[in-house]
Amino acid sequence: MTNVKLAIIYYSMTGTNYQLARWAEEGAKEEGAEVRLLKVPEIAPQSVIDSNPAWKTHLEATKDVPVATTEDMDWADAIIFSAPTRFGGIASQMKQFLDTTGGFWAQGKTVNKVVSAMTSAGNVHGGQEATILSLYTSMYHWGAIVVTPGYTDASIYEAGGNPYGTSVAIDNSGKMKDDVEKAVKYQAKRVIKVAAALKKGWGN
Repeated sequence: MTNVKLAIIYYSMTGTNYQLARWAEEGAKEEGAEVRLLKVPEIAPQSVIDSNPAWKTHLEATKDVPVATTEDMDWADAIIFSAPTRFGGIASQMKQFLDTTGGFWAQGKTVNKVVSAMTSAGNVHGGQEATILSLYTSMYHWGAIVVTPGYTDASIYEAGGNPYGTSVAIDNSGKMKDDVEKAVKYQAKRVIKVAAALKKGWGN
């Protein structure tokens, strides 16, 4: 066991980022971490959700997934975020959650948290890199330690080669265009290894 505590905080409209989060959970547990899989609150109007059968179905299927809180973040040594790209930026649901962490940040509780991120978009050039980098900007303000996959494993190339975090394009039927499972698990394991090394070095 690494004794690393990992919070995986995701937003998913129809299931893609939920699947990425689940793979990250599997990878982290294989590395010996204690994991909490958590979603951010849905803020879209119910009328909009009801107009999209896939969105409504996924929301119902994941209704029992716990909602992330700053208490979960306080518990965690490391956090992996996963959320879709929206017009080249962070989905509003994830951004809204991040915007509620001001009090937690003001207490210095985000300092030295190990963080990483994943995303999805409708096509390869839909803003995936921009979304992850935008999320990391918040993490720099947090004083967090950003851990990216870089080009440190063959799985990164196989998944499309995003060095900032695993990302995947989705086709018109909602299927992932690339096989990113290995890349997601590798990214999660890398996060755990870095967090474990930091805990050991600091004696926490």
